[in-house]
Amino acid sequence: MSFLNNNDKQRIAEAIEQAERNTRGEFVTVIAQEADDYLYIPTLWAALIALLVPGVVEFSVWPRAYAYNYELQVITFVICALLFRWTPIKRLLIPKRVKQQRAHRLAQEQFFQQNLHHTSERTGVLLFVSITEHYVEIIADKGINDKVHAGVWDEIVIDFIHQVKAGHVTTGFLHAVKACGDVLAEHYPGSDENRNELPNHLIEI
Repeated sequence: MSFLNNNDKQRIAEAIEQAERNTRGEFVTVIAQEADDYLYIPTLWAALIALLVPGVVEFSVWPRAYAYNYELQVITFVICALLFRWTPIKRLLIPKRVKQQRAHRLAQEQFFQQNLHHTSERTGVLLFVSITEHYVEIIADKGINDKVHAGVWDEIVIDFIHQVKAGHVTTGFLHAVKACGDVLAEHYPGSDENRNELPNHLIEI
């Protein structure tokens, strides 16, 4: 990811490691470039536009145009399907609600794929960020969620978003990691037998 260089990633990994020293909880950060390829949406738009071709042709000033309806529909579909797959246009065609749903679904998938539900005391916490969708979510396992009000996680997300909007991406990650670590340490303080069950580095997908 261009806005996080190797030094930034190292600082985030160190922050995770530091946060976990004071807690029996586990913390994982995942960042995705895009939550979905959304290929079906450009295709759907192309198909809808192609279906309008007969209506447009009917009012055409070209007398023989109606005879080429099928060919014009195919050409229109192919051109639009290719054009709408161009990233800047594709992003404009995708409803915000769909982006949010896809990002949330990927966050949930990552929670399980990163084995955050398998920690010994059910204290896994995921910080998930999807760049294209401008989406941030914190998912916590049952052990910690039973003790922490959802508003606590929301406040951490809001602070992260403010930092990113201000151009301080790494700072946003560092603040979020520390805040999550503090919450975990409050309810599951560390012990001499702390085990590092999950990776500390930033996971990029």
